[in-house]
Amino acid sequence: MTGPTGARMRRPARTAAGFLAALLPVAVAVGVYAFGRTHTPDYTSGLFGRHGRVSVNDLKARLGSALMALAVVQLLLGLWMYRRLPGAGAAPHRVHPTHRLIGLLAFLLSLPIAYHCITAYGVEFTSSRVAVHSITGCVLYGAFVAKVLVVHSRRLPGWALPAAGGALVTAIALMWYTAALWFFTRSAPGF
Repeated sequence: MTGPTGARMRRPARTAAGFLAALLPVAVAVGVYAFGRTHTPDYTSGLFGRHGRVSVNDLKARLGSALMALAVVQLLLGLWMYRRLPGAGAAPHRVHPTHRLIGLLAFLLSLPIAYHCITAYGVEFTSSRVAVHSITGCVLYGAFVAKVLVVHSRRLPGWALPAAGGALVTAIALMWYTAALWFFTRSAPGF
């Protein structure tokens, strides 16, 4: 009687690791949601201390717009790297580290915005716009974790990276649409 082969012994370990890796983005999103729902909001807090609500929201809208611009650049660089950008040809080698650097900058730029939102407001459902914004904010960091995991995995199918990157860009765009664009159109004269 012989035992299972080495390949069979490793398969459950890979499956368990894959299952845990799939749960991590969900755990991050649920963790952010749970914190946002249980945390007592401080509506007077600002990004850099206590400020008036309009100036804080103006700063967040501008930072969010910069984040949206970085996400568009990320999307274009990703399409270029995988030869999906029409008419661009093959991407030079410097595009890959540029893509990583801009991704890091986008993540770092998102942190003060998220910190303010979660501490000042938490996760709220006061209107449909606020509910979409709150839930998307939780999903955003889960999508970020998913993209990092997919980038570092060699065992996932080819569609996983574009799906994770697309989810991340979509979350950023939805966040921008429900906050920054809403703020700018509401505060513009004549609206």
